[in-house]
Amino acid sequence: MTGPKLGFLGVGWIGRHRMEAMLATGTVEAAAISDPSPEMVAEARKLAPDAAVVDSLDAMLALGLDGVVIATPSALHAAQSIHALEAGCAVFCQKPLGRSAAEARAVVDAARRADRLLSVDFSYRFTAAMQAIAPLVRDGSLGHVHAIDLTFHNAYGPDKPWFYDPALSGGGCVMDLGVHLVDLALWTLGFPEVVEVTSHLSSGGQPLADPQSQVEDYAVATLLLAEGTVVRLACSWRLPAGQDAVIEASFYGTGGAAALRNLDGSFYDFRAERFDGTARSLLADPPDAWGGRAAADWAERLAHSRHFAEDAEELVRSAEVLDRIYGR
Repeated sequence: MTGPKLGFLGVGWIGRHRMEAMLATGTVEAAAISDPSPEMVAEARKLAPDAAVVDSLDAMLALGLDGVVIATPSALHAAQSIHALEAGCAVFCQKPLGRSAAEARAVVDAARRADRLLSVDFSYRFTAAMQAIAPLVRDGSLGHVHAIDLTFHNAYGPDKPWFYDPALSGGGCVMDLGVHLVDLALWTLGFPEVVEVTSHLSSGGQPLADPQSQVEDYAVATLLLAEGTVVRLACSWRLPAGQDAVIEASFYGTGGAAALRNLDGSFYDFRAERFDGTARSLLADPPDAWGGRAAADWAERLAHSRHFAEDAEELVRSAEVLDRIYGR
């Protein structure tokens, strides 16, 4: 089957995993691969042996592609996305789309001008757990959802130096992990207005002294939404959590509650439950191969239409909240 032709810019583990998920839909083709690592290129070619190997985004765009999948360091995301969009390509980008709301806005505006599909890999939306919880929130089954608790503690930290340079990363654990939490809350509620944001950021157990040279490894934030919902967020790197990770998203309503929680410290296995008083019922449980679903969703949408979709505006809304958490 002939489908949209894609270029994959950055084929480390995440880039290859998303490539595999897209190709598995049978709706797209891998036409080009680019990565500075010969080893990563060799691994990617196992998935797409007929793809051209090129040394730059410009060389990739010269092939007349329909879309570009970007899995490069964060500092490059906005500029590369804009360049691809202006060349007429749809874009699927790893998070964050930009290091600030201004960068995210520039990309979305470029996508609108080019009339091309733009999505970011907010993969947690596509877990079976969140797919079970979100409808309960939206259809009123839980009553008025007045409180949301969000947690993402990672007992490890990133292994690449650029994560720790705010000029390159845009921030620390909030930009790396908190971005998923903010997106989950706003997406589930339909992106309501965020009225107020307060936060505390720290590094090495002390308040963040210089955001121009440091990134946070622990953060707490509170968001007040337009209808009075209070969202509490906590995220961290290298927290002694007693397990690899603590990942939770709990939605408390006047008529019940529902929560996503990772199992046994896993980064991948989630259980969703509904709570009614002291009773609980199971909504979703592992196994659930959710990691590539956002990528597959974009590929299937692209095969149907390359045109700009209004849900890209959500990417700016989330980025604006992150800016407010960072006090900028």
